[in-house]
Amino acid sequence: MEKNIRNNANQRANENTGAARGSAHSGAAGTGAPRQAQKRAVPQTQLTGLKDIRNLILLGVLLAAGVVLKMVLASSFPVMKPNFVIAMYCLSVLLIRPTLVEGAVIGVLAGVLCQFFPGVPYINLVSELVGGVVMTLLLRVPLRADAFDLHPIVGTFLSTLASGFTYVGVMYLSFYAGAAITPTPLGAFLAIIFGTAAINAIIVQVLEIPLRAALKGNNRS
Repeated sequence: MEKNIRNNANQRANENTGAARGSAHSGAAGTGAPRQAQKRAVPQTQLTGLKDIRNLILLGVLLAAGVVLKMVLASSFPVMKPNFVIAMYCLSVLLIRPTLVEGAVIGVLAGVLCQFFPGVPYINLVSELVGGVVMTLLLRVPLRADAFDLHPIVGTFLSTLASGFTYVGVMYLSFYAGAAITPTPLGAFLAIIFGTAAINAIIVQVLEIPLRAALKGNNRS
């Protein structure tokens, strides 16, 4: 009798130990699945600024497109002409979201490209630097009308104005300093600057939405 009681007690102890081990294994398996699912759900984020090689390629493509468009289509606008180089670096800043220093670098690169077009040499290096910095700073200012983002149209308009006024200011300073240049009358320059700023703003606003959507689609894939 006593031997049967001991056997029954040992059998119950073995059953309890096996159940505990089974629950431990099932608990470990249950916790492992969510962890694995959580790791798979982590999305890949795109770097902003010029640290991402894709953004560098995008910048190069847009600036090159600006040069080509300015060479080919500038004559198609008889009165008010857009500056496609300014429009493209404003669009680049919108899509890349650079730091302030990177925005200045983008402006200088655009100024270098502008040296291939008629105008007073080297002034674009200063004016486009200012334009790139202004565009980058404006991204840090909330510009929205309900759900509509105003950064493309307002930022491009103000950045083009900043570039244009800087160009005129440096040109007149150089003239009064004795440089051998003949400045354009200020009234004519003001009309050109505001007209170019308006056209640039429309171009960037039209191009920004589909380009941003296309870049988001590529990032997801």
